[in-house]
Amino acid sequence: MKMEISVRRKVARQLLWSAGIYALPVVLMFVAFAVTGQRPWTQTLPLSTTIPASHLQRFLHDYWLAFFVLALGVVEFACGLYEARWTRNERFLDIASFAVPYVITGPAIAYFSAKFLPLLLPGLHNRFVWVPFFWGFLIICIGDDLTQYWYHRLHHQIPWLWRFHRTHHSAPYMGMAMASRQNVWYTIFFSQIYATAALVYLGFGRSAAVALVIKSLITALAHSSIPWDKPLYRYPALHPVAWVLERLISTPATHHAHHADTSEDGVGYYKGNFGNMLFLWDVLFGTAHISRQYPKAYGITHYHGDPWYAQFMWPVFKSNIEGSELAAHGPIVKEDIRETASDLSVEGWARTEA
Repeated sequence: MKMEISVRRKVARQLLWSAGIYALPVVLMFVAFAVTGQRPWTQTLPLSTTIPASHLQRFLHDYWLAFFVLALGVVEFACGLYEARWTRNERFLDIASFAVPYVITGPAIAYFSAKFLPLLLPGLHNRFVWVPFFWGFLIICIGDDLTQYWYHRLHHQIPWLWRFHRTHHSAPYMGMAMASRQNVWYTIFFSQIYATAALVYLGFGRSAAVALVIKSLITALAHSSIPWDKPLYRYPALHPVAWVLERLISTPATHHAHHADTSEDGVGYYKGNFGNMLFLWDVLFGTAHISRQYPKAYGITHYHGDPWYAQFMWPVFKSNIEGSELAAHGPIVKEDIRETASDLSVEGWARTEA
């Protein structure tokens, strides 16, 4: 129990550090203004600058990015990278997870932005549209991705949250088919999408349009079964590039390690590597593991193919697999939580065979 309290204090301390990281780009921006003598908030901006970025965001994210994801999935299938692991049950789950956010999450965010933000932030619509694109880009990248880092990490470290994220880790493969594979409630309550919606409302729309597309591309490529980072490790001349890149953004090697079914081989590391776009958060908060190797197996060792609808809609629908964490009377994790556990990592318990 003492170690558990110690870890809780560590997490609380790192959350306080995060508050400083959120503020950092704003502080640096005003330092730059002071040095250059700029006062952009006093200027009258052209009408074209204040036009909402919704159309640009819709084109980039809803259409172009969706096409890219589907095209990458086709390449993976053509290369036979899924082998025989993409069963009928897994297909239904992956397709539902990919399609439903476009039908539910997107409209929900639009409704939230249109109805609730004017009430939550009265008189602040486009108030910060004067922020230069570069600084707005940094603010969005940090505000969105650091928030998702903590949302993701806490779903691994707080036991009762684990089952909402378990769906993403049950896949015995990596690839575009499972990049968006999530329990629907995990997706709906994504903390970062509401934080970013608020920033867009405040006037960061154009910065968000670009930042979120870059993030989506990095995240998609990190989940892909195409190991595009291997040449960086193979050729000595590219090692400096690899060193910087793997500490800055999520790569297949680092993120595949997060989806490994074991950490005993020194390659897998499902207790860390939580970063989505930026792997930098794992480096800063001590949750990084870099091996430049790929796991031999993915998923959860005790996964026995829970029905797709249970994985997608738990706790509304339950699994018929006896002893599953998603079953009607299943455990929070596969093995009961021990008070003497050395840390709060749910997956350390969840992946132990009963």
